[in-house]
Amino acid sequence: MAEAIKNRYEFVILFDVENGNPNGDPDAGNMPRVDPESSYGLVTDVCLKRKIRNFVETAKEDESGFRIYIKDGVPLNRSDAEAFAALDVKPDDKSIKEAKKKDKDLDLKLRDFMCREFFDIRTFGAVMTTFVKGALNCGQVRGPVQLSFARSVDPVIPQEVTITRVAITTEADAETKGNTMGRKYIIPYGLYRAEGYISANLARKVTGFDEQDLELLWTAILNMFEHDHSAARGKMAVRELIVFKHESELGNAPAYKLFDAVQVSRKEGVVMPRAYGDYTVTVGEMPLGVTCTRMV
Repeated sequence: MAEAIKNRYEFVILFDVENGNPNGDPDAGNMPRVDPESSYGLVTDVCLKRKIRNFVETAKEDESGFRIYIKDGVPLNRSDAEAFAALDVKPDDKSIKEAKKKDKDLDLKLRDFMCREFFDIRTFGAVMTTFVKGALNCGQVRGPVQLSFARSVDPVIPQEVTITRVAITTEADAETKGNTMGRKYIIPYGLYRAEGYISANLARKVTGFDEQDLELLWTAILNMFEHDHSAARGKMAVRELIVFKHESELGNAPAYKLFDAVQVSRKEGVVMPRAYGDYTVTVGEMPLGVTCTRMV
């Protein structure tokens, strides 16, 4: 396994949506998530991580070391059991207890196997205690990469659009029903900003997140909507990824100062933004020991 990254990072993701629903709220009829006090749009960190996982799964196609742990339709404990099989431990309490008596580092070996095999564990961490019996688990891992909720740069106004369905399911429906009415929610346009953190300290001590993983993460972020287009999500795209690299493992400046350096503002004369070109993005001067890279 390659050596873990040695530098701390922070980053800002700017992405937009046009005539779509970036992240529906199931508790509100799948309406786009909105802060009720300010009307700013929200997208959860879980939603963004899902897009990143999906891209890596598509790009790597279950390549060893880059598999995805949290994926649709695959029980977590099936993946957990692979670690025990790799260490030649039978998945029952008696065998596990005997194995732990012989090898006091068994828990760490199980954790390390999962980190080596699954990209999303190595990146975001995971709770791998899915088995009912406490002895059969792979522990908990705190990942070096963390994401915030994304928030829109300006307030958004979700619109409810009524649609009609002309397709009839059965012959009986054809005799009794006309067009079926339905509805969907959209945001005409919204530019969103999410912020993230990468801890070189956790990468070194826990998961082994390395430079190859880092490059794959940047690629996944930049392309996380490119293989996820649908009518529900409209036109979504990552417009810019702004990366701050520290010279040291523990960092050379507070994260908030770096985030404050990124200013997104409407261009003069723009009252109602409807495109990314309606905004100007500027990055201020960097503190000593920090470099900034803007990826488009």
